[in-house]
Amino acid sequence: MCTVNPTIRTRQVSARSLAAVAALALSAALPATAHAASAAPASTQAACDVLAPGASATAEAAVRAACTQIGVWYSWGGGHGPTPGATYGYYDGSDPDSLHDNERKGFDCSGLARYAYARATGGDPLNGTANDQFHTSNAAARFSAAQGTAPLLPGDLMFWGSGHIHHVAIYLGAGQMVEAYESGTHIRVAPVRTGGDYAGAVRMNGSGTVPPPPANGGTTFETWGTQVRTHSAPSVKASVVDTFPGPTQVSVMCQQHAEKVTADGYTNDIWSKLSNGSWLTNIYIKGPASLPGIPDCGGTSTPPPSGGSKPFQTWGTGVRTHSEANVNAAVVDYFPQPTTVNVTCQAHAQTVTADGYTNDAWSRLTDGSWMTNIYIKGPEWLPGVPTC
Repeated sequence: MCTVNPTIRTRQVSARSLAAVAALALSAALPATAHAASAAPASTQAACDVLAPGASATAEAAVRAACTQIGVWYSWGGGHGPTPGATYGYYDGSDPDSLHDNERKGFDCSGLARYAYARATGGDPLNGTANDQFHTSNAAARFSAAQGTAPLLPGDLMFWGSGHIHHVAIYLGAGQMVEAYESGTHIRVAPVRTGGDYAGAVRMNGSGTVPPPPANGGTTFETWGTQVRTHSAPSVKASVVDTFPGPTQVSVMCQQHAEKVTADGYTNDIWSKLSNGSWLTNIYIKGPASLPGIPDCGGTSTPPPSGGSKPFQTWGTGVRTHSEANVNAAVVDYFPQPTTVNVTCQAHAQTVTADGYTNDAWSRLTDGSWMTNIYIKGPEWLPGVPTC
């Protein structure tokens, strides 16, 4: 119930639905073996702090950043906005305790780890799911499950999962860890669990930083995948300009339709031009198939779809659209930052409370998905838009 990265759900130009991809990105439930031990009673629970010597300054800073979030809600999908920090989550599709995660501003397990190391480094070296974090290219050392806690230092990341990693916690020392555990609970300190499907630990390098984006007016995005190449033209046949051994940051200037690429299960014909003039297929850039807020390289903006729709501006970060007018319905699209949506009609449906607002009005977009009117700029009931 912990692993999620909403920002890489949709890449195919012709199919926006996330249903097929979600099974790859989400773990449906945490096995009971990973949660075999519960938190200690409040009277005996260890303090959340660096509890042993020897860790790097970066690791100690990450521990203390995580500890500032003690008591904050676990929220499935929380912490995976465009920048590290608490966000509202959403229903995981199976756990009744997750039904109200859309009302809980907080973190899931990997969101908390991401936040901790972002605060410690000033970068975003752990943007991804627990499975992504287990395979991070920023690791300085790795420890097997058989080694237990003997070699671990505060700040080391502990992982659970057999084949696919589904949970991560941050080691404090003295046999304790801090974790975002599961829906319905709060971020807590707990005794370490090295039985069951414990998979081992990762120590981040001393700086934990990723290359900063150039200050050139471009928009920063995170990449995913390993051995990803950029090219001198928007074609895989063009000469290679750069190779990214692991996830990193890129500065995108514009994007355009060009050669269609199929890779790692995704198909897309949109390429982004980076600040150094090279081109990268949008398949390997976290976000929707067409990056929001990025202009066309030809200098023209994409026209709104036809069909009597009316364009509106959204606000907020990490905003999702759904297959039905309900936050528990399947996620169709994800907007990491404000963008333009084209509304065909609106209807009264599920009442939603988010970011200090309550509204039961939903708008149907031209792709058939639904979005709560809370995140559309304007009054609660949009003017000039018919009832569905």
